[in-house]
Amino acid sequence: MLAIERRNAILEKLQAERRVVVSELSILFDVSEETIRRDLEKLENEGYAIKSYGGAVLNENANLDLPFNIRKNKNVIGKQKIAELLSDIIHDGDYLFLDASSTAVAIAKAIKHKKDITIITNSLEIAIELLEVPDCKVISTGGEIVSTAFGLVGHVTDKTIRSYYVDKAIVSSKGFELEKGFTDSDERHANNKRSMLESAKMKILAIDSSKFDRVAFAKIGDLRDITMIVTDEKPAEEWLKKMEEYQVECIYPE
Repeated sequence: MLAIERRNAILEKLQAERRVVVSELSILFDVSEETIRRDLEKLENEGYAIKSYGGAVLNENANLDLPFNIRKNKNVIGKQKIAELLSDIIHDGDYLFLDASSTAVAIAKAIKHKKDITIITNSLEIAIELLEVPDCKVISTGGEIVSTAFGLVGHVTDKTIRSYYVDKAIVSSKGFELEKGFTDSDERHANNKRSMLESAKMKILAIDSSKFDRVAFAKIGDLRDITMIVTDEKPAEEWLKKMEEYQVECIYPE
């Protein structure tokens, strides 16, 4: 196993368990404890972990842009619930924006059976996922490749997005807070998501429950900027009241 593969595996374990122990990792990966300490030091320098006595804990900072292969394995059940709910909302013949998020990939997988749909996306993963689906037309935005998101960003991406008008834009975010709105860790992604929402009739925020009451670096928009929220668990009462105030429909599993 290469060092980067081992560090990614350690990061996946951190995401799942919130803490790791040097001695256990040493046995698991069949390397010295000193090698594991160097791995944890690198993960700490990159902002993913916080070293502690005998191991490390996960850095819960909402501004961290985790590698895509780590994010897509995080809260898989929650993303699947969101994707199933959206599968009922997306209809044959729809024109859609899907952003470059792991949640959007789950949605793309859930709507493969739809007929005659057109998806405009800045996600390379979604483009590959739907490559051989006969009833789905995929338009890639182009733009600068961001490896951590397996997606495309920037002014070229934005220009493409703004040249279309669709039935539904579905975006996610790293954080959602009542006063500060919904936010992302990357300003470029935030700008592209904002453009998607502005160019759609129905503006949908697909967000799992772990993102509520968190704030990331770059603002995408406020509650007033969306028409629907789809999430994996019933939000707290204060959230539901605020959504009702702004006439934002909230969909969650009953």
